Amino acid sequence: MSKQINKVTFASLVIALGIIYGDIGTSPLYVLNAIVNGRVVEEKLILGALSCIIWTLTLQTSVKYVWLTLKADNNGEGGIFSLYALVRRQKRWLVLPAMIGGAALLADGMITPPISVTSAIEGLRQMPAFKDIEQSTIVYLVLGILVILFFLQQFGTESIGKLFGPIMFLWFAMIAVLGSSHLIDDLYIFKALNPYYAIELLTTYHKGFWILGAVFLCTTGAEALYSDLGHCGRSNVRISWIYVKTCLLLNYLGQGAWLLANYNGKYFDTSKGSVFYSIMPQWFIIPGIIIATAATIIASQALISGSFTLISESMRLNLWPKFRISYPTEEKGQLYIPAINFLLFIGCSGITIYFQTEAHMEAAYGLAITLCMLATSILFANYLISQRTNSTLIYLYLAVYLTIELSFLFANLDKFPHGGFVTLIVGGGLFAIMYVWYRSRKIKNRYVEFVRLEHYIPQIQELSNDRSVAKTATHLVYMTSANNPKEIEHKIIYSILNKKPKRADIYWFVHIDTLDDPYTAEYSVDHIIPNDIIRVEFRLGFRIEPKINLMLRRVVEDLVNNKEVNITSRYESLERNNVVGDFQIIVMEKYLSQDNELPFFERVIMKLYFWLKEISLSEERGFGLDPSNVTVEKFPLIVSPVPSFNLKRVGDA
Repeated sequence: MSKQINKVTFASLVIALGIIYGDIGTSPLYVLNAIVNGRVVEEKLILGALSCIIWTLTLQTSVKYVWLTLKADNNGEGGIFSLYALVRRQKRWLVLPAMIGGAALLADGMITPPISVTSAIEGLRQMPAFKDIEQSTIVYLVLGILVILFFLQQFGTESIGKLFGPIMFLWFAMIAVLGSSHLIDDLYIFKALNPYYAIELLTTYHKGFWILGAVFLCTTGAEALYSDLGHCGRSNVRISWIYVKTCLLLNYLGQGAWLLANYNGKYFDTSKGSVFYSIMPQWFIIPGIIIATAATIIASQALISGSFTLISESMRLNLWPKFRISYPTEEKGQLYIPAINFLLFIGCSGITIYFQTEAHMEAAYGLAITLCMLATSILFANYLISQRTNSTLIYLYLAVYLTIELSFLFANLDKFPHGGFVTLIVGGGLFAIMYVWYRSRKIKNRYVEFVRLEHYIPQIQELSNDRSVAKTATHLVYMTSANNPKEIEHKIIYSILNKKPKRADIYWFVHIDTLDDPYTAEYSVDHIIPNDIIRVEFRLGFRIEPKINLMLRRVVEDLVNNKEVNITSRYESLERNNVVGDFQIIVMEKYLSQDNELPFFERVIMKLYFWLKEISLSEERGFGLDPSNVTVEKFPLIVSPVPSFNLKRVGDA
């Protein structure tokens, strides 16, 4: 991690507020609403629920994420795929919790913008002029905001992003003041600091355990907090969290005190108003709605940006089909994936139209993200093993957090029939894409045949010098998946020597090794036969886009400057004038042979893989190659042994 990112200044703390606390910071808009909805307001409920909130924020957010999980930084980067990259070489099955966590984070992320923006806009009902506003009007306003938000993604947020921090600072200051102003409504509210009231609620209150499903909403943004580690640095996250948590607790306590003072023994009708907006003075409601809407838009923006980063990492780790990535600004880490932007927009719009109200969204929200938190716990425990942490502490960590998170999961299962099935279906679909892409790669690798390159060097050299064969290119470049520099895929040898002999002056074999750290970008060169056969290996971090066209050009320039290679054309007329030879890149593209003997399940996986491949980026564009210099050669992925036919000749010779 760079010292600059980890340096603690007032400016860096404010920036951290704008980037990482949007989701968890806007939860006071709907958490108490979800808790009191359909229940009589009474001291046992409010004190117990607030105690659950306080200790959830303490154990789940402060201890698990801010204190412990932030230690698992991958060269300054965080998030479930960065954590997976740290431990993936320990056990192969760890890819499953990584895929489940990534899919769940994306799925639940589709409901965060709608619930946040809808809860902010529904505050209009607190004003006499808008108390009878139609829900359809609110839905149209939310959809309008979502359209603008997703449309602006293609331009980046470098300019307006500077406003995010100050706006979120103002938001947290506002909720702290609003909450503090109502603490005197019922000073007994501070008893909620005692965990006894949380335990009492869960064990003795009617259906008290299921209230955890609503309580969990207060910590849904903790996973996003870890994902944004690379933008702010661990120290900035930890120090800014003190301010954020203080403001959140003051607001929750203020809302609780107001409820006990005004609705003790009564129902609070959440369809006609919001607890959050009810604690505002009437004269402040319009400014409050404006600030809340701005905060929810920032929360949505942070989540969308996080989704782009998550998908780009999964692409580099071969867990997602390749999609086009663009970089709208020069700001580090800011990227834009049009296909994912469209997918998120459709998901957010669909959820807004389907659920309509914030109350209905609350009923569905949080179920999928519990799976992500469980996945993080499993991966982090394996990280602790890699750090040689005392095994007793690891078992203690797992016992505490698996108990907490499994409890949240079971409580959230109550949401399944009320809309939780939507996020699980979406999450299941995203997981299926990851699994198909990962599993198909394993199947393909079983059928890739590698041969020793040294056995074919004489034939390649002989072909290179055979003037009776038309020259394909001065420089012929093949992308190879062979990790061992002494080996090469048989299909490449077949392409050079057999399919249609490809004569060239210099053969280049290019290999990409995706590393477990994020930003490494280095290469090595192996002159197998100087000026005849050269292997270039790129070692790229999982956040580095493989722009092979540009990278290979840089490598060739370095080799020419060091006089390690002569790239001048060897056509006599061109060589006399020192004209640089042409480069032709061969990309081997697989297709599924009809003659295959795959088991049924693997055949289904491969069918789905090739369908995904049709809608994703082509091989050459995935490698960042210029299509004008690329030749795509198709070859069958799997060919079964030739069957023995009982074929006999009839008739006269």
